[in-house]
Order: sequence, then structure tokens, then C-alpha cells
Amino acid sequence: MQEGQQAFIWTALFDSLFVLDENGEPQPYAAESYEYSDDLQTLTLTLREGMTFSNGDPVTAEDVAATLERTRTTPGPQQPKLASVESVEAPDERTVVLDLSEPDPTLLSNLALAAGVIGDAETLDDDSTALDPVGSGPYELDTEATVTGATYVLNRRDDYWNVEDYPFETFRVRVIQDQTAAFNALQSGEINAGSVQPAQAQQLQGADFTISELSPNATASIKILDREGTMVPALADVRVRQAINMAFDREGIVEGILQGNGEPTETLFAPGTPGYVEPTVYDYDPEAARALLAEAGYADGFELTLPATLVSTNFQPTVTQALGEVGIDVTWEPLPPTDTGSAIQSGAYPAAFWIESLDVPSRVLQDHYSATGSVNPFDVTNPEIASLYDEIATTTDVDARTELYEEAGTVVVDQALDAPIGVIGTRWATTDGIEFVGTGARPLSTIRAFDVAE
Repeated sequence: MQEGQQAFIWTALFDSLFVLDENGEPQPYAAESYEYSDDLQTLTLTLREGMTFSNGDPVTAEDVAATLERTRTTPGPQQPKLASVESVEAPDERTVVLDLSEPDPTLLSNLALAAGVIGDAETLDDDSTALDPVGSGPYELDTEATVTGATYVLNRRDDYWNVEDYPFETFRVRVIQDQTAAFNALQSGEINAGSVQPAQAQQLQGADFTISELSPNATASIKILDREGTMVPALADVRVRQAINMAFDREGIVEGILQGNGEPTETLFAPGTPGYVEPTVYDYDPEAARALLAEAGYADGFELTLPATLVSTNFQPTVTQALGEVGIDVTWEPLPPTDTGSAIQSGAYPAAFWIESLDVPSRVLQDHYSATGSVNPFDVTNPEIASLYDEIATTTDVDARTELYEEAGTVVVDQALDAPIGVIGTRWATTDGIEFVGTGARPLSTIRAFDVAE
């Protein structure tokens, strides 16, 4: 499981132990309550009573423990999210105990997403569950009406423990790879909710659609993955990474490509959260960028191969031109849509253009800059960041922890560990009877982002 738009499906089929609230903070969900030990290295979860799987079997602590153990030991995008977990035990039917190797400030947030789903221990390894999963979530898959890879039909479980929070009896998810095709499907009535570009939103104004505009909830950036220069030696030099940051006219990109639907940024930390640094460090200055490259020994520039994916398409000409103007020759290598996620996680590319959801500060540090980070395929670490992260993990005072995040955020920007360009807002269009209630502070790819309009 991954945390993209495919989450519309798995969050309907599977419960998670926690959920993220409107402020992006983890709150108990399938786990009714939790408690940490004094040393923050033991997490005890108490499950809700009365939960059942779609096959009628009760949800037990053994099921939770088996699912977490499988995620913890199975290579994949979710395994790093449980890297701090040394063992999982189920001392009774409703209690799950996680023993940690060290305090982990990201664990609860990870358990609110794909790493925290609950599967049926008896069917976890059955081949049949790939197309007919057994979950404890509010919906079950209609296998007869579903066309794998095209349309997924989900029917509500009336025996679900929290059924009142899910007003839709049937929920259909269409897989449409092309943004224009998705917009056409919205206009024709084939779908009644979808994200739209600013220009498309303007076309729908006055029609029978409601446009919901969200505050920025995603970041567009050049992910600098090979920061030790394993594939491209130049990227190991901080001056080169700083030059890459200076190459982009962030305000121009926000106004042009994003049509004002966002704001410039130089960090992956969300605006308003600890760690966020105002975009004032790297002014758009191609001449200064070329000077830095020359100082680093790359006066003649160097070559950089980036993956061409669904999310990079609209930005590729601008990225090519911006980096080309300072001497970096970019080649785009096309990838099929199914390989978009692996463009970063495979370690096949030294850098990549990426759009990702804004996240809580602890997950930003873990996912991008820790040795086990899911968006850090070269396992590159920064000693200052690692030291600050260790302090954050054991600091319970909110003000002190905020100061540590701010220090870490400053290091991230000063060392140019990535080249963020802008934070992006989202516009959702819904037809009569459907209301979009999601916020930019939590994942939007879930059925909980929609309600019946009053």
C-alpha cells in the first residue's frame, strides 16, 4: 500500500489504528486508546470492542500484531515507517504492545496511514486477497462490478462500528491517468467529484458544480536524492545544490504553471509548522548559480538524468530551461505511469521532480533525511539532522521540541538538501449532492474527504 490516490480504495477497505485530524495530528481510531512508557520505547494500544472483518470474523490483537509484523519485515515502501519497532506482541485480545529500539516521534503519524492498517491474519498471505481483500474498514469490494485497474466499486458495510460517519452506500473509484480525460469525465457526468486545475475550475464556474479551494497541501520540488554523489559526483557539493536552488524563478513558476494556485517555498516543511523557513535564502539568480558551480569545479556544468513521470510532465520544459541556463544539461527518461512511485524509491535516479502531500515535521525528517527514509533511497544522512532528530525523539516539552524542529529546518535549507519550488493548493469540483470536506492538513485521498451536501 502507498499513500497516494490509491488510498481512496485501501482506506475504505481497511481500518487504521490512528487517523489524522484536521490539523494533521494523529488521533486514536481502531486503537481506542494508547499509552507510552516513561522512556518512550514501549507503545501499548487498546483496540476498540466489536470490530469485525468483512468476512464476519472478529478483529483481535493477534490480527493487528500479525499485520504490523508483516509490514515491519516485508521490504517495501511501508517497511521504513516501522523501522523503530523491534517486536510486536498481543498479550490479550484487545491489547497490542510495540517495543521500540528508540523513541520515534513519527510512529503515531505512520500508524495513521498505510503502515497502520489492520488485516485479517488468516488471509494476509492468501493470493486471493490481492483482488478480493478481507479488511475491517467501512466498505468491501464488489468483485463482480469491479474492473481491476479501471473501476473499483465499494459497498458500505452496515455492520461497521463507525458506519454513521460514512454516508455513501456505494463508492466508485475511476482510474483515469490523464488530467484532461478526468476533467472530461467530470463534465460529462461520468464522475461527480474530482480535482481540477485552476483553468478548469474557471470553466466550471456557473455550471452545476461546487468548487472547493484548499490551502496549500502539497509541495513541488526537485528531490536531490544522490547527496553523496554516488551517481552524480557534483551533487555531493553543497555549492552545487545551492546553485540548483538559485536556478528557479519560484514566483514565476507559481504564477505561470500553477496560475497563482500556491506560493513559493524553499523547504518541504509545511507553512506554519515547526521547521518551516520563509523563502528568502535562495533568490532567483542564474549568474550567482553559475559562479557557485564554477567555484565547485563545474564551470562547464554537468549532465543530470531525471525520470519523466505523470507528475513532472507540466514542469519539464521549465526545469530543463532553468537548469540549462546555469549549465546543468537535463535529460528526461520516460517512465510508464505505474512506475511513478519507483522513480524515487528505486535509487535509479540521482534526482527527481516530485509532488507530495505536506506532512507533519517529524515525518518530513524521517521520510526524507533519515537513513531508513522512504524518500531517501541512497540512505544519505546529515549528522546535524540526525543529532537533532534524536533530541526531538526524547523531548516532550512542546516549546523545546519546536526550537529543535526550527534548527533542523534551517539546516535543511542551508545545506540545500533538496530544491523545493512551491507549495500547491488543490481545487476539487463536486456535483450537486456531494460536498468536499477535506482539508490541506490531512491526506485527501480518502472517502472521509466527502460528505452528502445538505
